[in-house]
Amino acid sequence: MSIAEIVLLGIALSMDACAVGMTDGMTHPKMRVYRVTLIAVLFGFFQFLMPLLGYYVTGLLADAFLSTFEKISAWVSFGLLAFLGGKMVFDAVSEWREAKREKEETDGAGTSLTAEACPHCLRKELGFGQLILQAIATSIDALAVGVTLQMAALSSGLALGAWGATCVIGVITLGLVFGAVYIGKAIGNKLADKAEFIGGLVLVAIGVKILLETLL
Repeated sequence: MSIAEIVLLGIALSMDACAVGMTDGMTHPKMRVYRVTLIAVLFGFFQFLMPLLGYYVTGLLADAFLSTFEKISAWVSFGLLAFLGGKMVFDAVSEWREAKREKEETDGAGTSLTAEACPHCLRKELGFGQLILQAIATSIDALAVGVTLQMAALSSGLALGAWGATCVIGVITLGLVFGAVYIGKAIGNKLADKAEFIGGLVLVAIGVKILLETLL
């Protein structure tokens, strides 16, 4: 496997992570650069780690690992993303109901609620645990890619070796996710209160896509 092929593989593997990163930016358009960097680093790290683990595990489990884990990883990814996305949709609907209730309780004077007087308007910052779950969910299928790297190393050869190849994959993911989050931030500023609901649906859709790609 050549360097060019590894780069293309890294771009392909990063697409789900980019979609989730864009969703994070969309639902949290006010996040600071350090949080954007943290998201990119976590997604890149797990995208590096998973195929590396798959590469070495393949040496022990051989071909049985590929067929078995492809099915398991799809269900795990679907479950994690469906949980995260479902929670976002639930939170968004709860915020809409709370906003409607507060509006009904106003005296009709037309006074608008400020961000300080409207707690549900301030989105909670993405927690570290939530980001870890997202990073795992979008990279766990890359474990199976480690099988491909192992087979390439045994047959035609693997440019840069296992560590070099997975580092390239991780760095590509880091860079693309960093940009994707900022794209999401720009979109999120325009979507306002609908961003979290849409973002939740996007996460669920990504999980379904991963599952269908394996089952069909």
